[in-house]
Amino acid sequence: MGASNSDLKKTAEFHLTPEGLGNYLAKRGFVRDANQLSIRELGGGVSNVVLQVEGPQGRWVAKQSLGKLRVKDDWRSSRDRIFREAAAIECLSPVLDGAVPKVVHVDRENYLYIMTAAPDRSVTWKQLLLNGEVSTEIAVAAGKLLAKIINVSRADAAFKRQFSDQTVFDELRIDPYYRTTATRHSDIAGPLKQLIQDSCKIQTALVHGDYSPKNMLVRDGQILLIDFEVVHWGDPAFDSAFLLNHLVLKSFHRPQDAGLYLQAASACWQALKTDIGEPAEGGFESMTVRHLGGLMVARIDGKSPVEYIRDDGIKARVRKVAKQILVEQPRSLDEAFVQVERGTARK
Repeated sequence: MGASNSDLKKTAEFHLTPEGLGNYLAKRGFVRDANQLSIRELGGGVSNVVLQVEGPQGRWVAKQSLGKLRVKDDWRSSRDRIFREAAAIECLSPVLDGAVPKVVHVDRENYLYIMTAAPDRSVTWKQLLLNGEVSTEIAVAAGKLLAKIINVSRADAAFKRQFSDQTVFDELRIDPYYRTTATRHSDIAGPLKQLIQDSCKIQTALVHGDYSPKNMLVRDGQILLIDFEVVHWGDPAFDSAFLLNHLVLKSFHRPQDAGLYLQAASACWQALKTDIGEPAEGGFESMTVRHLGGLMVARIDGKSPVEYIRDDGIKARVRKVAKQILVEQPRSLDEAFVQVERGTARK
C-alpha cells in the first residue's frame, strides 16, 4: 500500500535535527536501533544543517540545505543545490584518490544527503590557521588538489554538461559578494561589475565555489574536501582567489604571523600553477589577482563577512589594500602579496 497524502506531507516537512536523524536512519533500514547512535551537530555554516552520526554503520555526515540562509540580510537560494553537491562528489570521488567523501544516500524529497565522515581526529585547516599553525605543506597540498580538479574536469566534457548551470553560484557568491559590495562602495562599483562580466565569459573548468580552509578537513597532512554546494562549470580563477583570500585575510587578523600566511599563499599558488601543466585559459593569474581584490573587500562588506575580523581599523586596512589590487590590477600575485604585506603592518 502506498503512503497517504498526509504521510507524504509529513515526510516533505522533515527538518534535520539530532533527535530526528536516528529515527530517520532506522526507518530507512540504515541502522537497526537508533539508540545505538551518537549524533551531534557540526558547523553547517549559514546555508545548511549538518549532523555527524556514529554507530555500527560507521561514521557518517547528514546534510540538509536551507532555503533562507542564516544571516542578517535577506539571502535565499534554491535548495536543489544539495543534489548538485552530491552529484559533484560522486563524479570526483573516483579520480581524486580519497580527497572527497563517498555519498551514502540522497533524499530528494527532503533536500538532504548522507556521506562518509572524515577520519577521526581530523581538523579543519581553518582552525589550524586561526591558531597560528601555518603549514606550507598543507598549502601546497591544497594547491595541488585544486590543480587536479581543474585538469580532470577540463579533460572530461561530462563535467561541463552536468554542471553548466550557474544559478546557485550567482545566488550564493556573485550577488551577495560582488553586487552587494558594489552597492556599498560606489568607488569600486565599476571594477566589480567588469570583473563579473569578464569572469562570466570564462567557461573552462569545474569550479568548487567555496574552496576554503573551512572546507578542508586535515589529518596527517592529507586533505578531505567537502561542501560542493556552489559547484559549477566556469572560471577556475575564482577558486584560486577564494583560497588565497582566506590566507590573506588571516594575515591581517594575525599581523604577527603575516609572513607565514603569505608564504603559505605563495607556496599554494606556485604548486597550483605548476601542476596545471599548461597556461590556463582566460588569463588565469590576472583573473586570480582581480578576484582576490574583489573577494577581500566582499568578505568585509558583503552579505557574508568573515567572523574573525571585527576591529574597524583592520577592516579599513583590508578595504584599502583590496581596492588597490582590484583597481590597479598588479601584474602578478607576488606583487599583490607585497601590497598585502605592507597593508598588514600596524600603523
